[in-house]
Amino acid sequence: MATPAHPTYEQMVKAAVLALKDRTGSSVPAIAKYLGATYKLPANYKKVLSTQLKNLVKSGKLLKVKASYKLGEELKKAPKKPKKKAAPKKKAAPKKKVVKKVRLPIAPLSLPVSHPIHKN
Repeated sequence: MATPAHPTYEQMVKAAVLALKDRTGSSVPAIAKYLGATYKLPANYKKVLSTQLKNLVKSGKLLKVKASYKLGEELKKAPKKPKKKAAPKKKAAPKKKVVKKVRLPIAPLSLPVSHPIHKN
């Protein structure tokens, strides 16, 4: 038996539900349409899909909400990858001190009384 040219139905359904981004869950026809457009599948893939969806619901990987499917807790979790050590953080450059300019009060001009401003 040859290996299929597509990922497992579990992976494909997860990708379909994530890509469709439906708040209330993705319907079977929507999932089937996505899979048909995205992957090269055999002619009977809709029948296989329905049995796989039932199996995924039994295993708890999918949740059935009315006539739609949402990801269960197991599929929501990202696959565990070994964590890389965080790169050492560079120290922030020391901030330059900001010198505030102080405005000095302007003294009133002492104009001679004979100046045109003082004339009535």
